[in-house]
Amino acid sequence: MEHIYDMIIIGGGPAGYTAALYAARAGLDTVLLERMSPGGQMALTGDIDNYPGFEEGIDGFTLGMKMQNGAERFGAKTEYAEVNGVDFSEEIKRVETDGAVYHARTVVVSTGANPRELGLNNEKALTGKGVHYCAHCDGRFYKDKTVVVVGGGNSAAADALYLSRLAKKVYLVHRRDTLRATKIYHEPLMKAENVEFVWNSRAEEIVTEGKVTGIKVKNLRENSDSTISCGGVFISIGRKPATEFLKGAVALDENGYIIADESTRTNVSGVYAAGDVRTKSLRQIVTAVSDGAVAVHYAEEYLA
Repeated sequence: MEHIYDMIIIGGGPAGYTAALYAARAGLDTVLLERMSPGGQMALTGDIDNYPGFEEGIDGFTLGMKMQNGAERFGAKTEYAEVNGVDFSEEIKRVETDGAVYHARTVVVSTGANPRELGLNNEKALTGKGVHYCAHCDGRFYKDKTVVVVGGGNSAAADALYLSRLAKKVYLVHRRDTLRATKIYHEPLMKAENVEFVWNSRAEEIVTEGKVTGIKVKNLRENSDSTISCGGVFISIGRKPATEFLKGAVALDENGYIIADESTRTNVSGVYAAGDVRTKSLRQIVTAVSDGAVAVHYAEEYLA
């Protein structure tokens, strides 16, 4: 007979391990499936200063390990495997990985969302070392310095506005001649004296001399190149939710995020979406952790 868990959690970031902690502590037979290491995107963050309880800050990898240890203390089980497919059509849900098939009465999907990259040659090597994807996470390192934000949507506009309150100068590089961001961002950005727009331009190369010193951009109208001197580059061209494996099993929005409100409940009974993978207005560690706890609350109601 196959083993049937009370809960399968897909993804071992802060949402996933909070769900694992709450579920195991409530006595639910729980397994968490993680493809790489505890923490998810959080594990790639060097210094986290905005998670309560760590007055000196903490690195993302260490926080991820602490979350895993806390969940496993109450009996949650971790399996390292990549999920390839799911079947949520029956009361007992089926989750397929590279090496095994798991069954459970409830499933929490907490696979997160990965930042979209520009694809520049040295981008990956410089991530966290002058190249960033989260202004709220890493903006504090650039107080009174010059930074570049690449993008033109809501995330880029919000990042530029946030950084304008910290940095001495903010350049906003965008491929078009107007922002795609909603109008609410336009006026405050235009009024910010330290924000300069670099229109019709594409980022070509990150300049380094032991550390990031600038970014080369190409003006697409004039077909000319220039270099903007800066200490940091924030790439804000959106995120890509890790939902490819779902293949129609739950409802997604036009950007691929799982449609779920603050209850974390999806359109499928017994299936919940927690953390950055679901539709939400703010994607931070604290909101992911909150989702994990909420998902278990409603899963317990469903199981009862």
